[in-house]
Amino acid sequence: MGTTHPGAVGAEGWAGSAFINPVIAGFHPDPSICRAGKDYYLACSSFEYFPGVPIFRSRDLVGWDQIGNALERPSQLNLPVTTPASSGIYAPTLRHHDGRFWLIISDVQRGGTVLFTAAHPAGPWSEPVRVPGVTGIDPDLAWDDEGRCWCTYAGIEQVRIDPGTGHSLGEPRRLWSGTPGARFPEAPHLYRIGDYWYLLIAEGGTERGHGVSIARSPAPDGPFEPCPANPILSHRSTSRPIQNTGHGDLVEAPDGSWWMVLLGVRPRGGTPGWHVIGRETYLAPLTWARGWPVVGEVAPIMSAPPWPPHPVTAPPVRDDFDQTRLHPRWVSVRSRPAGCCSAQDRPGWLTLRARGESLDEPDVTFVGRRQQHLSCRVRALADPAEGRGGLAVRFDEQHHYEIEVGRDEVHAVARIGPLRQTVATRPVTSGPVVLRIDMLATEAGLDHPLKEPDMLHLGVENPDGAFTVLAEFDGRYLSTEVAGGFTGRVIGMYAAAGTVRFDWFDYESLD
Repeated sequence: MGTTHPGAVGAEGWAGSAFINPVIAGFHPDPSICRAGKDYYLACSSFEYFPGVPIFRSRDLVGWDQIGNALERPSQLNLPVTTPASSGIYAPTLRHHDGRFWLIISDVQRGGTVLFTAAHPAGPWSEPVRVPGVTGIDPDLAWDDEGRCWCTYAGIEQVRIDPGTGHSLGEPRRLWSGTPGARFPEAPHLYRIGDYWYLLIAEGGTERGHGVSIARSPAPDGPFEPCPANPILSHRSTSRPIQNTGHGDLVEAPDGSWWMVLLGVRPRGGTPGWHVIGRETYLAPLTWARGWPVVGEVAPIMSAPPWPPHPVTAPPVRDDFDQTRLHPRWVSVRSRPAGCCSAQDRPGWLTLRARGESLDEPDVTFVGRRQQHLSCRVRALADPAEGRGGLAVRFDEQHHYEIEVGRDEVHAVARIGPLRQTVATRPVTSGPVVLRIDMLATEAGLDHPLKEPDMLHLGVENPDGAFTVLAEFDGRYLSTEVAGGFTGRVIGMYAAAGTVRFDWFDYESLD
């Protein structure tokens, strides 16, 4: 990061340009960012999904392309079937140092810290290096001018490590506990900026009390002086449309301006406000005053960076499964055995073979993508001639809706906590069936305290394109405020018995 103290630069001269926040929509929490040359790279938490840790690239901080997943081999990510929902992989830190990229994560299921390296963020990434001396979550990496590597983690504690072997080079020591009275000091990131080392942390919990605070020291191991304006970012106790703001990371642009990526949510409906698509990645400008960072507004519409935009490949409306490998946006629950998922068995079709008997099971055969818009439509052409399966909106094993088809009937199913119910059934003729789910957000500004955040309509499309709705479900039951945990909705295809094949999958924004 910079070698001289930054001036108050950033947002001047952008009149007339704007961009939409979040910059990476949907369940993409805990963003960590670094810059190599003119390119930015960003990693997010992935929890119980495989492959793990999505990696994005941008040239302008606004448009992001997913270029891969860091953990795409079972030897890198082994999540047993006993892994609880919202466990797995937490809070990556992504850094570029000495010509290589470094990624350090918390593997919560195994109770440890793991480090990976790569020549390029698109991979391949190395086999895991265990770091047994780091016992807390949310690890960070920083190097000083002497080449010493400092690992700081939730608590807030720190230890020097050898990043090549994972061995500790000393005993852990407490650095700073954050703002007095604020719980869960976590997500530390350490930077050398000018004459100081800055220690950025999240605190207050990742719910409505979330925030970002900072301290500084002339040395990487302290002692640290807290900023008098802490927290430097929080939307707690406000009516702003973006809430739970926290878990930030800083980056300097080539023009000397500074930026923060952070997570936030978009609650909808009545009280307490339900956020359904998870914690998302937001962007905010950052300036400097009297040696301390000042975070700009985090709003849905933001002033745009001044450098030329990087062309972005928007997720296609349709995936025809014409490639032998799935796009990195597609994820599965805990694992994806080759025998259960193939884009090669029938060319142009995705073939799924059942393991678990339903989405209630932790080993269900499922391939999905994150919901990224408050209102959207998903459709898939399913051939159930050899089995039973369908189209689902998943939060976890106890919270999901699906439209499922067998050889002669289709039915809508709701699982809410301990209750599972088949809501509606209708016969279908033999052959492939177009399954469809519409997610329709309620209008903003409605004051009814019980108003749902959205409604989900599940059904089938007739050959003439008409939509036959079998069930309408309240979206609040597939939200973090009801289900709990750290993830968001993932929408996709599954097999519950035998073999089910899918010719295509459509995702369409209705926002």
